Amino acid sequence: MSPLYKVLPTLIVICAVLMASPSSQADWKSLLGKAHEAVTGEPQTGVTATAISALSNSDMVDGLKQALIQGSRAAVDTLGQEGGFLDNPQVRIPLPEKLQSLETGLRAIGQGAVADSFITSMNQAAEQAVPQATDLFVNTISNMSLEDAQAVLKGPDDAATQYLREHSGAQLYDLMKPMVNDATDKVGVTSAYKNMFSKAGFLGKTIDADAIDLDNYVTEQAMNGLFELIAAEEQRIREDPVARTTDLLKKVFSAVN
Repeated sequence: MSPLYKVLPTLIVICAVLMASPSSQADWKSLLGKAHEAVTGEPQTGVTATAISALSNSDMVDGLKQALIQGSRAAVDTLGQEGGFLDNPQVRIPLPEKLQSLETGLRAIGQGAVADSFITSMNQAAEQAVPQATDLFVNTISNMSLEDAQAVLKGPDDAATQYLREHSGAQLYDLMKPMVNDATDKVGVTSAYKNMFSKAGFLGKTIDADAIDLDNYVTEQAMNGLFELIAAEEQRIREDPVARTTDLLKKVFSAVN
């Protein structure tokens, strides 16, 4: 069969898609992906074996390390400042689920400020604890292997963040828990907690205040916030060329996107 017949269906689909979309709004990458899917029945992924094989092993590993270090430092710097958690709705730490009915009751009787004070203290404790994560993240990232790098490049938009969480999550918890414990004492989390219950009156009697481990809750919420922002930065690096601040980042992520 002539090679023309092999490519003709693809060309026809591409032309049809182009005619259906104004050129001023056409996204060539998206259009070609649609054409590929229409012809083969399979979605076209951004990462191909050819693109990955074109990168040297050192470029692949070092590029991902740069991306992870950039993302983790950006997250730590953002969250480790005053208002880093409290002023960011994406990661702001709410009352534990068991206390949310109590919060509703407090606000209903005009004691919302008491709940707000407790919420503020938890978020401030998290803000003071997260800077401890930087060295651990950098150490974890430095141990990334070639196999890890290949898997991450082929993975979803948060694959590098998943790698970081899998390989440092348990150590991060052990590192941050004492920091949170110190911070809760410093910013008055426990006193704000007790004050909230004292103001709640009969509402507080329906809840076992001692059953909630505040230090554990704040630590887990702080970790979730960290990894959520790291994932957002990773996605930005993958999708936005402006976010690739070094030549190596541009080389690696341009090759696979």
